[in-house]
Amino acid sequence: MKAPYFLEQTDELNLFTFLENTAKKFPTNPALCYVDEEYILYKDFHKKALELALCLRNNNIEFGDRVAIWSENGPNWLIAYFATISIGAVAVPVLPDFSAKEASHILEHSGAKISFLSVTQARKLKTANIAIESKIVLISDFTVDYNEDFVGQNAFCIATEEELKDFKLPKVVGSDLASIIYTSGTTGTSKGVMLTHKNLTSNSIQGWDTYGVDENDRFLSILPMSHSYEFTLGNIYGVMCGASLHYIKKPPTASVLMPALKSVRPTLMFTVPLIMDKIFKSKIRPELTNSPLKRFLYGIPFFRKLLHRIAGKKLYSTFGGQLGFFGIGGAKLDEDVDRFLHEAKFPYAIGYGLTETSPLLAGAKPGTGKVGSTGPTVLGATLKLRNIDPKTGEGEVIAYGPNIMKGYYKADDLNKEVFTEDGGFITGDTGIFDKDNFLYIKGRIKNMILGPSGENIFPEEIEAQINKSEWVLESLVYELKGKVVARVELNNEEIQKQFSNLKDKTSEMEKNINDILVNIRKNVNDEVNKFSKLSNIFEQKEPFVKTPTKKIKRYLYNDKDAHENPEEKNS
Repeated sequence: MKAPYFLEQTDELNLFTFLENTAKKFPTNPALCYVDEEYILYKDFHKKALELALCLRNNNIEFGDRVAIWSENGPNWLIAYFATISIGAVAVPVLPDFSAKEASHILEHSGAKISFLSVTQARKLKTANIAIESKIVLISDFTVDYNEDFVGQNAFCIATEEELKDFKLPKVVGSDLASIIYTSGTTGTSKGVMLTHKNLTSNSIQGWDTYGVDENDRFLSILPMSHSYEFTLGNIYGVMCGASLHYIKKPPTASVLMPALKSVRPTLMFTVPLIMDKIFKSKIRPELTNSPLKRFLYGIPFFRKLLHRIAGKKLYSTFGGQLGFFGIGGAKLDEDVDRFLHEAKFPYAIGYGLTETSPLLAGAKPGTGKVGSTGPTVLGATLKLRNIDPKTGEGEVIAYGPNIMKGYYKADDLNKEVFTEDGGFITGDTGIFDKDNFLYIKGRIKNMILGPSGENIFPEEIEAQINKSEWVLESLVYELKGKVVARVELNNEEIQKQFSNLKDKTSEMEKNINDILVNIRKNVNDEVNKFSKLSNIFEQKEPFVKTPTKKIKRYLYNDKDAHENPEEKNS
């Protein structure tokens, strides 16, 4: 069998090559659509991208100019992206959850000349009374000069067949810049990550080597396309192989996602741990432990595995019954959820990476993973550990490979800090490899708490213990006045169910919640080492504020009291 063309990675290969080749090989294959709406075929996808590229050129967009895309997911998002990079311009995806102030800062910092905006984002700018310098094009129909009702009055431009026939794309090579992706990290700082064509094409190829797909596969895209995880693996990868890409018009709540899964019956999709975590804790585990007999059986490994296998078959059917690959990344997966998926034989795979690495660095194929591990290093990348602790074998992860970013935009000082002398990218994560070279990520160095005798305490490991409780949705561990404390968002639905027969709802519920928190703290402290024991634990009454990949924005909570005196609460 002849190897696919894209495995012959060269410095000449650019992202638009993926679309060109697929449009030639599978012209009438379905390419893009909203769920239950008409497909755009690959030949039309290619033509629309070229038409828009010509319009960009006619609007004075030159090689290296920046073009922003601030919109929710959809076919036109990808058309705008491919049009931009085809002429050597640089796409600047902006996360749809960003505020008008955050987005306008990115547009200004990047120097975007044209901004493709959805009506939702255009409305944000108007409500905030913010004017941006770049020309605004409504992405829904590629029109300009929108009125009070956010309806575009004129076409961005009209590309005639004659013009299109004479239109020649410039030569774009692998080392040319394709995207500047501004991260929305847990530290509160947004940095512009410069990714080249080679970064993104090589990472798509690394994805194919981990799990190969073809023109018959169906992707369901539910994470923001403006994040590298969903963009590279959930979109570019699909275009590279000629698969069909499906989008939903609303956030992926259960009422939106369930009908989409039934309609599309996806063979591949990517998600973040929080989605599967909620399904397991709110639906699956309660059903497996809702009687004394079930709880007893669930505590015996043989029966637990049997129950997990039965539940896994139901879950697989819920997701459409055709999944071959269910990617989970962007944050650490709860170990109980990981074990359930593993024992249920669900076709999931954990991946590890960062925006700066395009993003994939490590990942396993479905059925080959290990609970708690992100899998082995992907094709073409190299991972090394430095500053290794002689007792634990843990060290800081340094990454090398064709998928490593060019650097941060307009941040020379920062670039000097994040690369080693031999060109390795300093991930900021600590990890350890097992005998099979499977990587286990322990935590972020920036989150690390230094114990009283110099011990390294990783909040993520304590949070993993807290999250085992059936009462907990999410948790956050950090240092407060020299002590290790935790905020816990409780599973109020489960609590209400358990204590529905209370007479005095308010006072008795508060007492029960306090008892739950005390028990969680006790159980966790029984499991962790003496340096990692919790001094206090208190309730996080509002949902944690998160990044687009659903990681908690830690900087919003560190050293701030959740109650009038959390030092005394549950102590």
